[in-house]
Amino acid sequence: MSQLFARHALLPDGWVKNVLIEWDAAGAITAVTAGAEGRGVEAVEYALPGMINLHSHSFQRALGGRTEKAGDSKDSFWTWRDLMYRFARNITPEHIEAIAAQLFSECLRHGYTSLCEFHYVQRAPDGAMYPRPAETAERVIAAARLAGIGVTMLPVLYSYSGFGELALKPEQRRFKTDAQDVLRIVESLEPRRDAQVEVGVAPHSLRAASVAQIGEVLVTLPKARPVHIHIAEQQGEVRQSLDWSGRRPVQWLLEKLDVDRRWCLIHATHLVEDEVSGIAHSGAVAGLCPTTEANLGDGLFPLESFLAQGGRFGIGSDSHVSQSAVEELRWLEYGQRLLHQRRNIAVSDGERNVADFLWQGALRGGAQAAGRPVGALAPGHRADIVVLDDAHPNMFGLALDEVLGSFVFSGNDNLVKDVMVGGQWVVRNQQHVAQQAIAARFKQTLAELREFR
Repeated sequence: MSQLFARHALLPDGWVKNVLIEWDAAGAITAVTAGAEGRGVEAVEYALPGMINLHSHSFQRALGGRTEKAGDSKDSFWTWRDLMYRFARNITPEHIEAIAAQLFSECLRHGYTSLCEFHYVQRAPDGAMYPRPAETAERVIAAARLAGIGVTMLPVLYSYSGFGELALKPEQRRFKTDAQDVLRIVESLEPRRDAQVEVGVAPHSLRAASVAQIGEVLVTLPKARPVHIHIAEQQGEVRQSLDWSGRRPVQWLLEKLDVDRRWCLIHATHLVEDEVSGIAHSGAVAGLCPTTEANLGDGLFPLESFLAQGGRFGIGSDSHVSQSAVEELRWLEYGQRLLHQRRNIAVSDGERNVADFLWQGALRGGAQAAGRPVGALAPGHRADIVVLDDAHPNMFGLALDEVLGSFVFSGNDNLVKDVMVGGQWVVRNQQHVAQQAIAARFKQTLAELREFR
């Protein structure tokens, strides 16, 4: 049995003083005792549950900063996507693993302890399936094990280039999968499932996967596994859906499939009120990625209305222009303030502190989307713990109900000091335990990829 004493710990119902956290050799919390004494046990000032990053395309980490030059026409999500396709042409399984390890080490240093990988680079550059169909997914899982982050692997169903089952374009050939391909990948990943790894599926979008295909996958997938989908990210997507079906993407999804708690709807940016209500009442999680949505010019999710109807949300770093949980939450709130021209939007009757509401809400939604027992310092959950830097000036003299407010909304220094995942320390004094080796492989990968410019 291993132990950590926190003078202040964020438990599911809020901050509690003098908490002893105990976990077993498998990394599962066995006891959380308030009002305890910490004699002879490692002690920290502030302990939080690690955050869940519910949406990641890890290979895009190597693209960060390289698409910020204006083209000859007005740039948009669609022009960015063309650049991403060109980048993805030459990436190898070895590159995928090196990039993912770098990303995961960065996510850990900024407070993420779990991640959902929406994984769609499945084939070789010539479009052939690898001899092991799960080759690239296995590489991402290997990177997660090296870095020490928990992962939910989501092999992507990607068959079409647009609504109406349009044929894929040549630049999309590395992503091509049908329902049987996805199920084969899921089956081949079964031996890798354990306390740190879960496997679900991800129909890429209603543009890229038909309702019939999605149904074919879901009838075979074990019922508890997570299901993620991109939806209503761009106005152009909504117009295309209306032209094809007469229905908006979320309307079509809710009408045609049994959307429930195991679903995570990524972005869901452009909604009308019946779609907001439909998602909230389904129990699905809205997967919000504010830094990527801002970077790509997507728009702003209708958060206030969604929360008022009991909707659940989580956060993800998506294209990884940022790897900071704090920045995602900060800009989730700031986007709403700009939209409504008011302050302190993300609150409830029971929680008036914005940062506390955001952190706890994203923990609950992220854990649901990951399909893993994470997101809470409670028995039966993973021992995934973030320790804040109580020596930093931003943390000086704070009342307990001000701690998360300072963490999320004050300055740009990283206040995450130490990080534990599954009972193992993976970040100490803001340094990842394998940071130098991981960074060296990442730099070599960048050098190789830039030869293809």
